[in-house]
Amino acid sequence: MPEGLDALSLAELAQAMSGQGGGWLLHIARDEGRMATLAEEIAFFAPGIHILRLPAWDTLPYDRTSPNPEICATRMNTLASLVGQEAPKAPSILLTTINASLQRLAPRSSIAGAVFQAGIGVEVVVDELLEFLVRNGYSRTGTVMEPGEFATRGGIVDIYPAGAESPVRLDFFGDTLESIRLFDPLTQITTGTGQTLNLVPVSEVQLTSETTDRFRQAYRELFGAITDEDPLYASIREGRRHAGMEHWLPLFYDEMETVFDYVNEGIVTMDHQCLEARDDRLAQVEDYYQARVEAQKNPYGGAPSYKPIPPQRLFMDVTAWDQAIAARPGGVYSPFSTPEAANVIDFAGRQGRNFAAERAQAEINVFDALRGHVNEQRQRGRRVVFAAFSMGSAERMALLLDDHGIEGVQAVDHWPGVLALETGVPAMVVLGLEHGVETDDLAIISEQDVLGDRLARRKRTRRAEDFLTEQNQLSDGDLVVHVEHGVGRYMGLKTIEVGGSAHDCLELHYHGNDKLFLPAVNIELLSRYGSEDAGANLDKLGGAAWQARKAKLKQHIRDMADQLIKVAAERVLRAAPKIERPEGLYEEFCARFPFEETEDQLGAIEDIFGDLMRGTPMDRLVCGDVGFGKTEVALRGAFATVMTGSQVAVVAPTTLLCRQHYKTFTDRFAGLPVKVRQLSRLVNTAEATATREGLSNGQVDIVIGTHALLGKKIAFMNLNLLVIDEEQHFGVVHKERLKQLRSDVHVLTLTATPIPRTLQMAFSGVKELSLIATPPVDRLAVRTFVMPFDGVVIREAIMREHYRGGQCFYVCPRIKDLPEVEEFLRQHVPEVKFVTAHGRMAPRQLEDVMEAFYDGAYDVLLSTTIVESGLDIPTANTLIVHRADHFGLSQLYQLRGRIGRSKVRAYAYLTLPARARPTEAAEKRLKVLQSLDSLGAGFTLASHDLDLRGAGNLLGEEQSGHIREVGFELYNQMLEEALATARSGAAGEINPSDQEWSPQINLGAAVLIPDHFVADLDVRLGLYRRLAHLQDAAEIDAFAAELIDRFGTLPEEVNNLLAIITIKRMCREANVAKIDAGPGGASVTFHNDNFANPGGLVALINENKGTAKLRPDHKLVFQRQWGEAADRLKGVNYLIRQLVKLAQLAP
Repeated sequence: MPEGLDALSLAELAQAMSGQGGGWLLHIARDEGRMATLAEEIAFFAPGIHILRLPAWDTLPYDRTSPNPEICATRMNTLASLVGQEAPKAPSILLTTINASLQRLAPRSSIAGAVFQAGIGVEVVVDELLEFLVRNGYSRTGTVMEPGEFATRGGIVDIYPAGAESPVRLDFFGDTLESIRLFDPLTQITTGTGQTLNLVPVSEVQLTSETTDRFRQAYRELFGAITDEDPLYASIREGRRHAGMEHWLPLFYDEMETVFDYVNEGIVTMDHQCLEARDDRLAQVEDYYQARVEAQKNPYGGAPSYKPIPPQRLFMDVTAWDQAIAARPGGVYSPFSTPEAANVIDFAGRQGRNFAAERAQAEINVFDALRGHVNEQRQRGRRVVFAAFSMGSAERMALLLDDHGIEGVQAVDHWPGVLALETGVPAMVVLGLEHGVETDDLAIISEQDVLGDRLARRKRTRRAEDFLTEQNQLSDGDLVVHVEHGVGRYMGLKTIEVGGSAHDCLELHYHGNDKLFLPAVNIELLSRYGSEDAGANLDKLGGAAWQARKAKLKQHIRDMADQLIKVAAERVLRAAPKIERPEGLYEEFCARFPFEETEDQLGAIEDIFGDLMRGTPMDRLVCGDVGFGKTEVALRGAFATVMTGSQVAVVAPTTLLCRQHYKTFTDRFAGLPVKVRQLSRLVNTAEATATREGLSNGQVDIVIGTHALLGKKIAFMNLNLLVIDEEQHFGVVHKERLKQLRSDVHVLTLTATPIPRTLQMAFSGVKELSLIATPPVDRLAVRTFVMPFDGVVIREAIMREHYRGGQCFYVCPRIKDLPEVEEFLRQHVPEVKFVTAHGRMAPRQLEDVMEAFYDGAYDVLLSTTIVESGLDIPTANTLIVHRADHFGLSQLYQLRGRIGRSKVRAYAYLTLPARARPTEAAEKRLKVLQSLDSLGAGFTLASHDLDLRGAGNLLGEEQSGHIREVGFELYNQMLEEALATARSGAAGEINPSDQEWSPQINLGAAVLIPDHFVADLDVRLGLYRRLAHLQDAAEIDAFAAELIDRFGTLPEEVNNLLAIITIKRMCREANVAKIDAGPGGASVTFHNDNFANPGGLVALINENKGTAKLRPDHKLVFQRQWGEAADRLKGVNYLIRQLVKLAQLAP
């Protein structure tokens, strides 16, 4: 039977088993992707069915890395569910893969005894709970974000249990469990409550004294005497977890079991081609085992020796697997009909009609052909069902069907809903079938069969800003910029005594070993210098150089802002033809897009059509990383332009990008009456001449070219849209020609260099900017491994890519690292052809190398980070990063974005020196990268850590030099303020920014977040940064509620801190720069000795005669009796509120 029907058949089989006494239906899928698809399809056909999944580890056999924690969590949750119940009575399916079915498992007895259960009001010894977590593979962390993590803070324990939808927060009073709350790992805020806690191990290796002793004995028996050079043995001897220890799982237990033991009675079915996949897997396991054995004789690069255990101890062999299958009833689902074979049930199904032939012909409308096909199916009495990949595409498809005369289509959520409709009523469902299916009474038509390739991608929409503020932290030694004192070096958060009270301060070092302690409540005076801090000099505390530099730069920025405003104003005065979306045709063109649009993409498309329909020339920049869908945005604008009879030109800086665009445009415009041509050095003279003639006489509609398009000989008949890709890569002469071309046509510029959202906000209304910051790709497809360099693993990673016909990127941080890797490739991977590329090569030579790699002439591209940002090489799906600890977070994120661009699984290996430990900051960076995509933070983080390149490319190279003067964040503040001033038309000097000063408040009270309340230093610093940006009382209250939720009852110091932040916010409104308060009262200093309502101030002093006065130094002094710190906080709060009211009443 065809795929699609097998899911329906499995659902019906499980329901039939349930009616005859129950039991598990075990289905073995050929791979992970197929298992995920089946789970989705079965849930559609039988919504109430109980589905468990047992995925295989996502590591290579005999790897040095541990499986992904999420996969381990899913496996352990499934195994615990299988052990914890008898044969189920309700319909139940266990889905696994051929790889997972071959793997031997920890015995059921070990899992049955490793479940921790508790409920509200139950006595729980917290230390025993923490021991359970450590023993069963949970890792302690500062902030819980991923399955298998836990964190403790006083009487609160956060845990992300294996297999759970969300983490839980346990609140203890002594040893009594008082509450169980669910929380969002991104915001850390409570989302619901629970009554019971059910914890299962997150690792198949439980480190108890028994398992540790068993491992040590078995390891010595297998490998003989142990030397000090065996870090795996040393770690486990000390009861510590070791990366990759799961690959020695059998040594921890007396005997192993298999998935067939876990579902002892039941039916076993499997996919077509499972036997071939089994044989391939076992051959692969044997190859890897032999490679490890050989590597022991000839080690490379100083990596610790790897002692592999025999394959039969980790995996079932063919005989054992065949016996397990034969002992249970079952069958194989095959798409081929074999009526002559014995024991065959033929479901008489076949693959549905594919409309590919109709799509390729311009004179045939695919929907007319579809309407005829649907009518034919109805006449035969078949039920017609349309299957779309997502809700969005289902809605769009329904509109298109209605437009073309296929009416009355009903949207339905699941299969029972389809069956409830009358036979003649077509149904629309969300079901990820690649191809349709037909039987005697049913015709399922897939979206892909009608519209062409669809790539289903999971949507992630959660925001990640707060998470980033807490994670993307300052590390000791980072360069920072203080608005008053300039560039310094951050050296950590220190708690110091001020007037007998504890305060958290940031220690900053300046030129000449000068030190400045900045109170954490004034952290907004500080900004990061930027990730590219090479060559920056420290300023001298109290020196004049910083102020002079800042003043000079302000004038530069002011001039630039005026120029930008002027250009924007002139553009509005010019006229350009209005271009509208052609009704009907436009929807059909959009329907050819193989993905569902992201919110950002739709926003950019709306922005573009808003510009095109305005009647003035568009000048818009669309920014988004490779694969985020910028080209699709340009395609839609191009389609609408061409449909008005106008021409479109697309200019790219390299022949390779030009070729890439040409292929995309020709594919999308195939079958339409649109002529697409290209012009570059790769096009022969005759073709180039014909294209130039076609442009001048209007026969060519769309031309895609390099700077060849900018030559003087090129003349357009009716150019209306110019698309420029990566403009910053063009030379000065070409940029001037582009300026001439763009004078009265619509211009759309694309760039893959990230531009931070903050900069986008600053340009609102000045430079039209659309940011596509949400990746359409489900980036979890890129399996990321952080590991010490291991020649065997790297060789296997390259060879795996080679065998599947793919290519690899091998990236080094420095040119001097290239020869070492070249030698490794020559010696250990001689089967592959590699080519080297770096930034010191001549541009033409570099382009030739990239072209050759793009054309598949080489298997591996060994390069520094110059791998071109706009490049899309779908066949390159393995990335190896040498010395990953030398890269910044955004660099690694962007590098990883080069792979995972097609339907095959992508792998990223971030390697570290074999024996040297990376710095704590580097290790944290890599861990964040590994966990990043499950949080949906993605591109936001890349732009967070980005700085010089994005701003430099947006504003021009000259501005990059200016940014280096003051650091990116401060430059950004100054630019935003200058643009606002220029926009409002305000004359005179630029007023000092709000960020130029921060009220200083000293009330003689302890003001800090104590380490016993928030133990993780980075989280503490992140909370201070968030505190500095709270805008009003409501935000401060919400922040306080979050702190209570996450960390427990607020200590007095934190309550004082929140009170100070409230006072500080009011001080800004009243222009108060400083308050000093003690037992005898308070003195108030105004910023620049200026108060908005002097008359009101005099009246206030007169009302408080004898207790209030204005001193000659312009300080306002109030005499009060404030013995306790709490009295001072209340009293100062009242005084400032009075000053705010007076300031608001200023004439």
